[in-house]
Amino acid sequence: MTEEQEMAVESVRKFVQNEIEPEIRAHGESHFSKEQLVKWSSKLSEFGYISAPHPEESGGYGMDWKTHLLIWEEVAVGSLDLALTGLINVAGIDLLINNAPQHVIDEYVPGLISGEKFISIGISEPDVGSDVAAVKTRAVKDGDEWVINGEKTWISNGEHMDIFVCTCKTGEGELTHIAIPADTPGLEVKGIEKMALNSQSTSQIFLADVRVPVANTVGKEGDGLKNTLVTFERARCHMAAWGYSIARRALEESVKYSQERTQHGKQIAGHQLIALKIAKMATEIDAARLLTLRAADMIDNGIRCDKECSMAKWYGTEIAVTACRDAVQIHGGNGVTKEFIVERLAREAIVGPIPDGTTEIQQLLIARLLTGIQAFK
Repeated sequence: MTEEQEMAVESVRKFVQNEIEPEIRAHGESHFSKEQLVKWSSKLSEFGYISAPHPEESGGYGMDWKTHLLIWEEVAVGSLDLALTGLINVAGIDLLINNAPQHVIDEYVPGLISGEKFISIGISEPDVGSDVAAVKTRAVKDGDEWVINGEKTWISNGEHMDIFVCTCKTGEGELTHIAIPADTPGLEVKGIEKMALNSQSTSQIFLADVRVPVANTVGKEGDGLKNTLVTFERARCHMAAWGYSIARRALEESVKYSQERTQHGKQIAGHQLIALKIAKMATEIDAARLLTLRAADMIDNGIRCDKECSMAKWYGTEIAVTACRDAVQIHGGNGVTKEFIVERLAREAIVGPIPDGTTEIQQLLIARLLTGIQAFK
């Protein structure tokens, strides 16, 4: 890291450890209120948690994506629930700044960057996951308004959002992004309970004759698929960081526990099989981080990096599952109790290989980009 990056990372690490994480641990795994999220996100945004990669003229810090991911990692190590809320803001702000009409940017981007407002991006549907082109939610023009009907699912920030960017079918084979204020009549949000990460919001969103001005179109009509693929690059880098961040926390907890716990007359860190697990975890975390920072460097230099982002997302989220599983094993019986954080980390890690394209989808994308042969017709 550069000296600037080291200072940024160290500052946010200390703030998360001393100020944010104690409050979140005391809160437990129950749902965050919007007031709590605003409190934490607005403080963290001063450290670049949301603001780092966005232009200064928009209220950001104008830093590169590598620096942003290094900062984001520190938040994710402390609380993945909180980090995921910011992840969606970062990706959404990028989408708005590069594509939205000025009145939408002026109304929402400053609050999103400061952590006082939240955005959701609606792509997935009950029958549509990685096959974005198959989106069924439909927007039809009625004068100077869009009339939108459909259903979205697995939408992060849904219950806290101020603005919803919805991917809609607007013509034969044509997708378009449309910005919908959260209080628009006909828009209904319902939370989804999961095995982990329930403090942040994951939702179903129902749209019944939702009317918004055509002037709220984000990007050109028909550019929705292209803009979604660009958004996926950023999102997959974050998902890779999701993986190695919680794997890093699992490693830190395992190192500490293995030094304190004794069995057969010595610290368990001295047992070869425990030492092997710790060495493997550390090596895989570094490899995952390097894959991710390579992709971030390509983003910073304006180079398309679908393959590199898919590699990072696949590897980063899968090594997290193994690392957290090993951390539970290192902790023995204590590892399955609520008293020790590794139990929670193991549940969070299992979720990671699914969002923003499953591991299997990433593998197919990488192979297609290498061979030129499409797995799907």
